[in-house]
Amino acid sequence: MTSVLNVDTIAAKDGTSAATLTKQTAAKAFVKGSDAAVAAESFNIGSGTDNGTGNYTYAFTNSMSSANYTINTDCHSGGLSATNKDSQAAGSYKVQVFDRGNSTLGGSRNDTNYSAIHGDLA
Repeated sequence: MTSVLNVDTIAAKDGTSAATLTKQTAAKAFVKGSDAAVAAESFNIGSGTDNGTGNYTYAFTNSMSSANYTINTDCHSGGLSATNKDSQAAGSYKVQVFDRGNSTLGGSRNDTNYSAIHGDLA
């Protein structure tokens, strides 16, 4: 027997707020950021800060339970690589974009960076 569930909205117990992901394994945050830490697309990202060329900090709307979460990062350009280095906290994390050709932060260009966060929300 096959079942189909069709809904327009799933709400929390109060009936008005959105249901939240707390213990599921789905990403708890993601961002597609530009060269000025502007989030073109995001989930659970409240703001982005441009710390200088290729160096961005993203703050969560809803914090993680601790700094012990994983971050997957990537870049739009094949000549750049993104990484999370230092400054990982329950409320924010840093993405640094490196030019692979000369190993400098940001190099001469800043392309779109992507990151996804997995862990437990506070």
